Amino acid sequence: MAEFECKLKKYRQLKDLTQEQLAEKVGVRRETIMRLEKAQYNPSLKLAIDISRVVEAPIEEIFIFH
Repeated sequence: MAEFECKLKKYRQLKDLTQEQLAEKVGVRRETIMRLEKAQYNPSLKLAIDISRVVEAPIEEIFIFH
C-alpha cells in the first residue's frame, strides 16, 4: 500500500487559518483536519479539492502518495 504524506498544516498556516477555521470553510469537523495533518486519514476527492481551493495550493502538493 502507498505511503501517505500530508503537508496540509504548512499550507493552512501560510493562509493564517486555524484548524477550526479551515474545517468550517470545507464543511468538516476540526478533528478531521487534525487527522489529515497527522496523515491518519485519507480525504475524499471532494474534500481534497475543497481544501486545495481554500489554501490555494495544488492537491498533489498537499496530499502526497509515495
